[in-house]
Amino acid sequence: MNKDIHFMDYRYPSVNELRERSKKKVPKFAFEYLDGGCHDDVNLKRNTQRIRDIELKPKYLIEQNDKALNLRTKIFGHTYSLPFGMAPIGLQGLMWPKATEILAKASFDHNIPFILSTVSTASIEKISEITEGKAWFQLYHPSDKKITKDLLKRAEKSGIKTLVILADVPSFGYRPRDIKNGLSMPPKMTLSNLFQILKSPEWAIKTLINGQPNFEVLKPYMPKNLNLSQLGKFMDETFSGRLNEEKIKYLRDLWKGNLIIKGTESLHDVEKAYQLGLNGIIISNHGGRQVDVGQATIDSLKSIAPIYNNKIEIMMDSGIRGGADIARVLAHGANFTFLGRSFMYGVSALGTKGGNHTITMLKKQLTQVMEQLSCKQIYDLKNTIV
Repeated sequence: MNKDIHFMDYRYPSVNELRERSKKKVPKFAFEYLDGGCHDDVNLKRNTQRIRDIELKPKYLIEQNDKALNLRTKIFGHTYSLPFGMAPIGLQGLMWPKATEILAKASFDHNIPFILSTVSTASIEKISEITEGKAWFQLYHPSDKKITKDLLKRAEKSGIKTLVILADVPSFGYRPRDIKNGLSMPPKMTLSNLFQILKSPEWAIKTLINGQPNFEVLKPYMPKNLNLSQLGKFMDETFSGRLNEEKIKYLRDLWKGNLIIKGTESLHDVEKAYQLGLNGIIISNHGGRQVDVGQATIDSLKSIAPIYNNKIEIMMDSGIRGGADIARVLAHGANFTFLGRSFMYGVSALGTKGGNHTITMLKKQLTQVMEQLSCKQIYDLKNTIV
């Protein structure tokens, strides 16, 4: 195995350091798109705060065998090397050139799942080539069935076996920073944005070399050069309406691989997903980017896991930043976790090495926590709750 995949820059041993480095390297409008939530950022902050309210109990004076600590986790018939993966993020290439490709390659090399967003800046075909068909695809369910069929046909042809459908985007998120920044693809060249780009020379040069980012997944279906207002209109028209039972049944019949619903937070929605034959759920509130008045995802997990853990694969994202957070979430019944911003901070801070660095860092953090808790495997964490 290539030793470079275990790279770690010890100047940045935590997500906080990566975030601060990223903030200095990326134009303000791009960083705020990554870093911010919706409305007043209440749920964005609550997600992480509630996870970190959790206490786990170490046990030191116990008999243990000599087996090495095992972080491997099996879901949907595949054994992943670690119990976390990369959550879908739109516009990754805006935040750092070729970020989608960099992170997809790192996820493949480390044998963890990468979820490609419908609003990604890399195509289904390109990411499937990088991951040899092992990536997952997140679908914003289009109102036009022709687009839906074509997207799924492209995914299936590319070897993708796991489809993630979104439940938490009945409307486009109200994100004040993006509105103020006039965010677009390519970015709207206001004087403010131009000044920010001039203060970010490495980002600017790499963007010039690699070309302006575009919605490569949606490129065949959308007009060019949409600003934020036009993008919102396009998204509302193209992906209009709530995800309902009829739409899920249609997708279940159309897609023969694993089908996961992302954005479920209530027992009602999980029961519906179970009845409709879905293979898994990702408990999520879109990283605090869609609704600012809801509960933290960890609180949803606590009510869902005891009832459904033996019925459907339970995963969680939103608010998870470091390895200790991963341990807390796994202890409370999630079978797998996903992180988004942490990986984007990593790639924005360290470029092509950012994916490998962040994975290695998270692995070290999680390993240290498990050793302190005397846990030999992931499922032992469920016995450590205070």
